[in-house]
Amino acid sequence: MSLHTTLITVDELTALPAQDVLIVDCRFELAAPGRDSTKGEQDYREGHIPGAVYASLDRDLSDLSRQAEGLGRHPLPLEQAFSAVLSRWGWRPGLQVVCYDTAGGALAAARLWWLLRLVGISDVAVLDGGFQAWQAAGLPLESGDVQRAATAVSLRYDASRFTTDHQAVFQQPAQLLIDARAAPRYRGEVEPIDRAGGHVPGAVNHPFSENLDAQGRFKSPDELRRDFTELLGAFAPAQVVHMCGSGVTACHNLLAMEYAGLSGSRLYAPSWSGWVSDPARPIEKA
Repeated sequence: MSLHTTLITVDELTALPAQDVLIVDCRFELAAPGRDSTKGEQDYREGHIPGAVYASLDRDLSDLSRQAEGLGRHPLPLEQAFSAVLSRWGWRPGLQVVCYDTAGGALAAARLWWLLRLVGISDVAVLDGGFQAWQAAGLPLESGDVQRAATAVSLRYDASRFTTDHQAVFQQPAQLLIDARAAPRYRGEVEPIDRAGGHVPGAVNHPFSENLDAQGRFKSPDELRRDFTELLGAFAPAQVVHMCGSGVTACHNLLAMEYAGLSGSRLYAPSWSGWVSDPARPIEKA
């Protein structure tokens, strides 16, 4: 069985033997404070791709107890905690992982893709077109919770793939900081979630939505490579650090660059919410 390491289509997913794939539903309501953080899980229970387990951005892919450490709204889970999540899902080496949401990967599917890459798991892919693509194909759904036989998992993060050091991303001439938030938030015209609007001085903007076409699927690798190459200029992919509001949608840009063959960039995990946790840090607008 060939490995899927970035994206997978609905047809490719349906062709995989059920025993050889772990499907993870990552639907989540990310929009604003006061959001119903249980809506994605409720939607999952009402109907999901058969066999899929559920991943909560707040509980499984983040550790909200670490917010006070200046690590942003969605701090990375500790290695032991994420290993325990994979154990509960029954992950084992050689198992193809497929994750999906309803925003082309941007809600949490790309975050899970990146976390799995962070612990050295390469056979993981985001479902191109997400849950909507499965529904559009007229394929069956399953309701309720899925329980898989637990496995023993103990994995470590590759610290070279991310940073939580705020100063390490600030005005470094040898690296390019790319902000994945929508342009109005990057410019500081609106800020619906965090303490202040604007962006880290020196950061450039590439909204994650620009990675998708009008149908909500990823642009071709050639299109994405052209877009990012123009943005990078003289910078190599390994000199790129990605950020967003809380380290979630930035993973969409990481995935897009990987799909385009531009490997090696990193994540500034605390992102904007971590940056503005200290009012003394500078802010740039427009």
